[in-house]
Order: sequence, then structure tokens, then C-alpha cells
Amino acid sequence: MGLIVSNAKGRYFFRKMRKVYFDHSATTPVRSEVAEEMVRYFTGDFGNPSSLHLWGRKVRRAVEEAREKVACGIGAKPEEIVFTSGGTESDNMAVKGAAYANRRKGNHIITSAVEHHAVLDTCKALREEGFTLTILPVDSYGMVRMEDVAEAIQEKTILISIMHANNEVGTIQPISEIGRLVREKGILLHTDAVQSIGKIPVNVDDLQVDFLAVSGHKLYAPKGVGVLYIRQDAEWQPVSHGGGQERKCRPGTENVSGIVALGKAMELAVFDLPGESQRLAKLRDKIIQGVMDKIPRVRLNGHPTKRLPNLINFIFESVDSKSLLASLDMEGIAASSGSACSAGFTKPSHVLLAMGVSPEIARGSLRLTLGRDNSDEDVEYFLNVLPAVLDRLSNVTS
Repeated sequence: MGLIVSNAKGRYFFRKMRKVYFDHSATTPVRSEVAEEMVRYFTGDFGNPSSLHLWGRKVRRAVEEAREKVACGIGAKPEEIVFTSGGTESDNMAVKGAAYANRRKGNHIITSAVEHHAVLDTCKALREEGFTLTILPVDSYGMVRMEDVAEAIQEKTILISIMHANNEVGTIQPISEIGRLVREKGILLHTDAVQSIGKIPVNVDDLQVDFLAVSGHKLYAPKGVGVLYIRQDAEWQPVSHGGGQERKCRPGTENVSGIVALGKAMELAVFDLPGESQRLAKLRDKIIQGVMDKIPRVRLNGHPTKRLPNLINFIFESVDSKSLLASLDMEGIAASSGSACSAGFTKPSHVLLAMGVSPEIARGSLRLTLGRDNSDEDVEYFLNVLPAVLDRLSNVTS
């Protein structure tokens, strides 16, 4: 990849440019090992897993093997794993299914101001159906305070939904502590673990959650497949109806190739986790140190220690995110300003606003999310390119 540029004398030349993908929280490439696993289920082993004949039984075994791999990866039982189309569907199923099943007990739901819209918008939609909603504030690091959780609990509280790790600033929430608090009260707990799976250890018993959402394409599996963990004794009901697939929890013919891929991706992620998490954290810290040393008037967002090993969020004063992202793209660097699901919106990040960042300053945010293929050379390239890009943008706006 390269770029045709001109020098001071007006002569054009070709400048070789490095390609750096720093947007793994938006999506990840499918690992070659994962792709190899799924290809055979497009043509060779093409049967419907609900069919009773040889073709169906063979595919059913593959689906159940994938279910066991996912369950093992999060410390669950295979029968507690329901395959879905992704994180958004899993969040919707968890929140709505728990709310509807427990309506006779109460109608109060608690969530946080920094949740993904898959949770926030679902909770707000339930409010239109007669449920009441408490949206907890967060501190300047984007973390929910335990005292706020305890104070928000009412006699009619039936569900709490707090994400495991924030997708925009990387802050890891105190899910285990919340789980211990609500377990004795009989309140259900859901967590969106889309960003934490494969980055930090995730175990449903340690977290004490009743529901947990996973998305395949954040885990080097393809888009269009995910998981909802439903604890065996959790009171929950399906929100869609049709066939009896997925233990009658989620009807519809299974996405077999995607399910097999997700099972393999989970298996690989668990195996790689200790070393890869440490490697990514070193690259993350190198970027943070380099930017803080080189760039004036920059703010690092998220908790200083309780954060994902691969995610960094900066705010650069007097710089617009869209212009910054476009300039980095011209240099071969892919990044984002926040959630990919909100990329088309012009409003500042709801996460940064909840953390107390002013709307004007929040417009200068930059999210970098590292992955398996990133290297020290990628980090060095970014740190060399960024100062010149920011200088150029500052001169344009001044």
C-alpha cells in the first residue's frame, strides 16, 4: 500500500505506507484455523442439524461439540449455551426474557449509563411497556459505584444489566461484587461480555451472573453468530417463537458454519489468553506512554488499571474525531472514535458524556483497539505518524 505525494518542489513520488489495523473492537478478521473449520459446513457437511438422517446427525454432533467448547471457555454447562446471531440479539433476549418471565415479581430494572445501545435501548423499550428503569451514573473512569447499585435496588427490582468491560474506554466493571450483592436478594444479573471474552478471564460462576452475551466477530469468528449463556435455574422465557431449536430458547435453523467457527475461536482464545493478554497489554502501555510523552493537551479515558489489555481511548483537545480518523486512514491506520454501532451518529459518545466529559471535548476522542496481528512495529509507526497528523489538523482549525 502506498500514497502518491508531492514534495516542496512540486515533484510527485510514491511513498510506501504501512497498513495498521487498530479497530479490533469493531470487528476482527476470521482466524485461518477458524475458517478451515467452517468451510466444510458450506458444501460437504451441509445437513440440517434438526434432521434425523445421517446428514443431519453428523452436523448435530458438530453443533454440540461447539456448544461444549463455548461452555468450557466460560465455565458453563453445555445445556446453558444458546447460539444466537450475535451480541445484540443475545442482549435483547436476556433482558426481555428475564423481564417478561419475572413481571409478576416486580417491574424494576437497573442498568448503567455506559451500556451498549443493545442494552440501553432494550431497557428503554421495556419502560414503554410498564417497567421502571434506573440508569446508574458512573465515575470519571466510567465505572459503576457499588454504593449506587445497592442504593438503587428496590423491592420490585428483578434484573440488573451491567456490561463486563466497556467497549469505548475499556473499563472493567465490578461484576463479581454486584453478583454477590444481588444473589442473596434473588435478583437476576446480566452482563454483556462481548468485549471481554478472549481479552481477560471470563467465568460465569466467578462473575455470579445469570445471563452473559458473546459475539463471534469480536473473537476472530465470523459475523452473524453469538451466544447467550442462561443459567439453568434462572427464571427466563423466550422472546421469539417458531421451531424447537436451541432448547426452544431461540427458534430457527442453526447457523452451523458460524457455530462451529465460534466454538473453534473460543477454544483458541482460551488457550492463547495468558500470553496474548500480556503481550497486548505491553503494546497498549507503549502507546499510552508514547502519546502522553509526545502530545500536549491529551486525556486518557477509562480506569488506569482496571481496563482491557487491548483498548485505549484518548481525547485530543481542539481536534475533531472525524478529521483525525480520516487523516489516520490516509496514513494506513484504521481506528475509531468509539462504538462501531454508533459510527454514523454525529452526537458525542454517551459513554464519555456519562463520565463527565463536555460535549465539545468529547468530539476529539480516538479509540485504538489492538489484536493478534499487531506488533511493536505497528505501534512505532503510529507514534511516528500521530504528531504530524495532529499538527496538521491543529493548523487547519486554528
